[in-house]
Amino acid sequence: MTTADLKSVVLFRELSDEELECLAEILEDEDVAAGRVLFEEGSEGEGLVVVLEGTVELESREHGSLARLSEGATLGGLSLVTPGRREATALAAEACSVAWLERGSFRRLVDDEPRLACKLVEALLRDTAGDLREGLPTLRQSLPSADGQ
Repeated sequence: MTTADLKSVVLFRELSDEELECLAEILEDEDVAAGRVLFEEGSEGEGLVVVLEGTVELESREHGSLARLSEGATLGGLSLVTPGRREATALAAEACSVAWLERGSFRRLVDDEPRLACKLVEALLRDTAGDLREGLPTLRQSLPSADGQ
């Protein structure tokens, strides 16, 4: 994996080449066969997944297909800083290449490169806040109004 691979990742767009090189050293890349499950809904989240090539499908038992993520997408980033259960199953919709940043590696990054770790957390929070804002109209439609209707 190269810094050029990481430049296409929205989450990493504000990182310098030097920071991307540092990140590339701790990411573990993996080629994944079509149909293989990356993680299961309900399993403990252990880190961030970066889609480098191909497509990953997110599914939930309750809601079915949730999203298709392609090159440059990330998922599971909040599990870097807080333990919790996965909200969906992620599977390779086609053969793909992904990179993993495990929580333990991130914690070493916090010790060794605190500014880089802080930039990653800021980017995760920015992306999460954007996702929440996009979901608010849907959430508002599903909530009862003040008059009970």
